[in-house]
Amino acid sequence: MRIISGKYKGKSINFIKNTTTRPLKDSVKENIFNILAHSPEVKIKVENSNVLDLYSGVGSFGLECISRGAKKITFVEKNKDALKILKNNLLKLSNKKNIELVNLSIENYLDKDLDNKHEIFFLDPPFSDKMFLKNLETIKKNKLYCNNHIVIIHRKKGSDENFEDLLSIFKIKLYGRSKIIFGHFT
Repeated sequence: MRIISGKYKGKSINFIKNTTTRPLKDSVKENIFNILAHSPEVKIKVENSNVLDLYSGVGSFGLECISRGAKKITFVEKNKDALKILKNNLLKLSNKKNIELVNLSIENYLDKDLDNKHEIFFLDPPFSDKMFLKNLETIKKNKLYCNNHIVIIHRKKGSDENFEDLLSIFKIKLYGRSKIIFGHFT
């Protein structure tokens, strides 16, 4: 795994080598960032955005955002092993200001983080996790998003969650066994 573009292009990213985590593949990540850069439905740019990387794992998505000039990245990860690797990945970057590492459950974090607004939300929950829908509800209820924002969710191909009343989905892309969902809060 590596950072694909920007200031830290080519830097390697450490990841957990076990069966309980699944890092975002470079090819999928590259396609997500191409959509962010070139889709007419996306009204924001990564540069100067506040990014909330939920279920961040080793930080692949957020690290890419740092490299591409995001203003602030908040990583939320409760797994101690993943957080340790994420911290090591951040040590490879020379500019660590405007990075927040949160070692809490997402539910606890979202109940505390009522003052911050974000333009980019990335959720990469375990494929078996359905609590992420409640987390989306909390984000929407607490209006933790800017007027121009995007929500990106990584799910297993074939998953059938109902986003009605939560998100307006404008694009779904399939990559191997992954499904990437792009939307906005309604």
